[in-house]
Amino acid sequence: MLTATVLLAFALTRVVRTPYYTLNLSLAGIALTFSVNLNTAIAILAAGLSATGVVWLLHAHPSLEPGETVEHWLLPMLTTLVIGVTLYTLPSGFVWWAGFGIGGILLVVVFLAEYVVVDPADTRYPLASAALTALSFAIYLILAVTLRSVGARLLLLVPALFLAGGLATLRTLHLRLNERWEFGWALGIALVGAQLAAVLHYWPLTPVRFGLILLGPAYALTGLAASLAEGNPFHRAFVEPAVMLGLMWGLAVWFG
Repeated sequence: MLTATVLLAFALTRVVRTPYYTLNLSLAGIALTFSVNLNTAIAILAAGLSATGVVWLLHAHPSLEPGETVEHWLLPMLTTLVIGVTLYTLPSGFVWWAGFGIGGILLVVVFLAEYVVVDPADTRYPLASAALTALSFAIYLILAVTLRSVGARLLLLVPALFLAGGLATLRTLHLRLNERWEFGWALGIALVGAQLAAVLHYWPLTPVRFGLILLGPAYALTGLAASLAEGNPFHRAFVEPAVMLGLMWGLAVWFG
């Protein structure tokens, strides 16, 4: 029911046509112009609906501890926002409906996985935890590719990827480190990703190559942070992140 409600909100954006409103802002002498309409509000409201819906869903879990819901709505909210942004940029027709269906599948997987990881003793916990980690960075990749494909301005690109990278890293570290919050690592990795995105913004890269180049350091640094926090020596903790970074950048060259 929760997934259907969110998808219904996105479907309405293709049926209800509303006028655009232009917002003109000035930041440090730089003129910024934003075009918004009802679809923008729907995407934000849908993200809020996902967050509150997950909280409602988890309250039926017998192992839920008081105040243990914050970490469980971060990824659903981010997933819904990214799906909304992606659907907003896709053309009408088969491509849009394919994206709509894939988005629905992603939402179902995220909601179910968040429900399972409430209880670390659940036999499905390792699989659900791995799924959430993979989805966190998949959502980050989708957002990077989408923003690049629509030619988003630097002042929109950097904050969006900073927020998405920070949330993906924070959720992954929280899962791997037995529910420890690593805000410092998440902030640092998000800053590295945002700075790299700012540099790559001016390079003639395809959207897929742009996304993979950003995904490599984000995933590798998150893995390195988790290994070091678990007490592994640096020479051992460095191996897996280095391999994954090489793999991601190798794919970026291949898809270039």
